[in-house]
Amino acid sequence: YLVLAKQLKLVFVVVIVKASSGPRYVVGCRSKVDKEKLTAATRVVLDMTTLTIMRTLPREVDPVVYNMLHEDPGNVSYSAVGGLSDQIRELRESIELPLMNPELFLRVGIKPPKGVLLYGPPGTGKTLLARAIASNIDANFLKIVSSAIIDKYIGESARLIREMFNYAREHQPCIIFMDEIDAIGGRRFSEGTSADREIQRTLMELLNQLDGFDELGKGFNGADLRNVCTEAGMAAIRAERDYVIHEDFMKAVRKLNDAKKLESSAHYSADF
Repeated sequence: YLVLAKQLKLVFVVVIVKASSGPRYVVGCRSKVDKEKLTAATRVVLDMTTLTIMRTLPREVDPVVYNMLHEDPGNVSYSAVGGLSDQIRELRESIELPLMNPELFLRVGIKPPKGVLLYGPPGTGKTLLARAIASNIDANFLKIVSSAIIDKYIGESARLIREMFNYAREHQPCIIFMDEIDAIGGRRFSEGTSADREIQRTLMELLNQLDGFDELGKGFNGADLRNVCTEAGMAAIRAERDYVIHEDFMKAVRKLNDAKKLESSAHYSADF
């Protein structure tokens, strides 16, 4: 029997599980369960009679995030959106192209944009453009109204932001659409009520999930230079080239320079 055991090289897996009621147990594992999935913070089904793990469960998802996934974007085509051909082209280059043809960005040597900000007066088609993108791309789509993120309990809003981005990373490709972002994107200030500070914490968590932020300085900072290179690469892709030329960089510099003139000074007015 000893020889047989050595030939089979029997391996016994012992796992420590914390039950939902509080106590911890040293348990065994069913042979059909994938042992590589038994990592820290993994949810499992435990047979309390034999103290054996029967199967692994997916990560627990907040009900609010789960409801975001089941938001129906509707059947909106690009042809149904009129007068926004330039905006549609830029959106498709920034969102659809990296998902459908990522090798283009690898050849040019640039990283695709991680986010797109749609701004403008109400009724100009921002939400309609997002629905058109979601209808024409085979990807997971999370939609949430930013005002619904704010919670009266401290830290809950930031936790929901983390849950949302973690779910998106686990279900790639995924598009997160945050409507009415100005509800949490106000100007930061040191004084204010506890509700104002909670909104600022929510904004900080959102910026942290988007890989942080850089301080603004005179002229082009590091983030602006990276955007110049990205925009120059976009110009090369539009011209069906896998390399950039001097004219591409000049167009990118002029475009970003015009955008910086509008920075922190956007005012909208409408005549009725």
